[in-house]
Amino acid sequence: MLARAKARARAVSCLAAAALVVALAACSSADDTGGDNQVLRFAPQLFPVSLDVQQYPAEEAVQTTVQQALETLTVMKDGQPAPKLATKWETPDTGTWVFHLREGVTFSDGTPFTAKDVKLSVQRLIGLKGSLNPLLASITAVDATDDHTVTFHTSAPLGTLPSTLSLVFIGQGDKVGTDAYWQKPVGTGPFKVDSFNPDEKVVLSRNDGYWGDKAKVARLEILDMPEIAARITALDNNEVDVLTAIPPDQVSEVQGTDGASYGTGPSFNYYFIWFNQNNKPFDNLKVRQALLHSLDIKSVVAGLFGDLGTVAQSPVTQSVFGSTQLTPYAYDPDKAKQLLAEAGYPGGISVSMQWPLEGGPNIRAMAQAFISQWAKAGIKVEPLEKERATWLKDFGALKWDLNLQTNTTGTGDADFTLNRLYTCTAKRMGYCNKDLDAILAQARASLDQNERKTLYAQADKILWDDAVGIFPVDLKNNYVVRSAVKGFEMPVNGRPDFSTVSIG
Repeated sequence: MLARAKARARAVSCLAAAALVVALAACSSADDTGGDNQVLRFAPQLFPVSLDVQQYPAEEAVQTTVQQALETLTVMKDGQPAPKLATKWETPDTGTWVFHLREGVTFSDGTPFTAKDVKLSVQRLIGLKGSLNPLLASITAVDATDDHTVTFHTSAPLGTLPSTLSLVFIGQGDKVGTDAYWQKPVGTGPFKVDSFNPDEKVVLSRNDGYWGDKAKVARLEILDMPEIAARITALDNNEVDVLTAIPPDQVSEVQGTDGASYGTGPSFNYYFIWFNQNNKPFDNLKVRQALLHSLDIKSVVAGLFGDLGTVAQSPVTQSVFGSTQLTPYAYDPDKAKQLLAEAGYPGGISVSMQWPLEGGPNIRAMAQAFISQWAKAGIKVEPLEKERATWLKDFGALKWDLNLQTNTTGTGDADFTLNRLYTCTAKRMGYCNKDLDAILAQARASLDQNERKTLYAQADKILWDDAVGIFPVDLKNNYVVRSAVKGFEMPVNGRPDFSTVSIG
């Protein structure tokens, strides 16, 4: 009764959402449960812009989708790398890593998986010079020593390589360099990609030749439903089985859905706002500090996120290895005005801030709240909400003043975020600090976890004091599943594995 009442109330304002739901109604998962006909439908907050996970290695939507079909050498478990396509590894010297590959593994088309596939996949990823490159920059060569052995040579000790390889997906080596391959990538994972229709859905089916435990459902559909109203309505009508990243102001809606269960958990996800320090006035530390002191972050976080967010105390979330607890910048508009004047801007500044449409829970509301608070300190900020593809292009080209977005520490190790984003060679927003680089290089080389934790705490403090950005909130993961869904788990990285899920 409650679900029907909610659906009627939303119908007036969500006609477009209803139209999409009608399109899905003919193939409801309720009709497909049981045995080899099970279909699992997942409606994520973000839909992949591509399946080329090497081109977009840090994009949550791309990785979540592709990891169902392609695999990595290692996976992270309890903060440490564990075997996947590699069974073991060792460092015979400080400049060499040797990985031994699992035998008897084939791609879903029956082609044998060999060291050559690893070599060519890693080489292509490095050659693209994308967002993971800072983590792999010291690799000088990758050798396919034999069919089941891969040797990495590095110019400096690289203690983090097993962790980083948990994000390097292995495709068919002789094909990964072609665009056609990434339209329907073939992997060694529990699912195989049947079709990818941009702005509509990705369809995957069970890989019956998988080397490990077979997927429990016959088909997985990942649906593009950009509006949260559409996703919730589809959940109400039993046309979607799993939702994630429910905005805080919509939680009460899904909690009241008949036949569904809501849950939360820790997360590596957070928001940040970067300053483009390549451009004035953000090359001035006092200006950056002024923007921080202009914000009552505590009130905004409490009002918009409730128990789904906490005020950040570090450039990475408290769930990440290497995080520390730092004191947030105090809300002090008068000090902000003073700092602007000292920086040579007594009349304030006028800048813009971009963020992606549907880019995270309450992202627009948070942007609007911050823009309003900045205005009180003489900081005029033009809002630029962009379609995700446009935002990605402009973000990479540094065509922005302020950039607001969610982010995640993919491996759960601070190295992933700090080395990838904040070293001088990263060139992500014009920031460079040689002292920071030295600390991060030492942490990356070390195999002593206690030493690494101490070094990352020092690095966090430098970034905090240098005001490289605004880190307003650490987020929690949340999700809702239909009661028929069994075995769903939400990992800390927010990228679920659907091979363990069934519909009972």
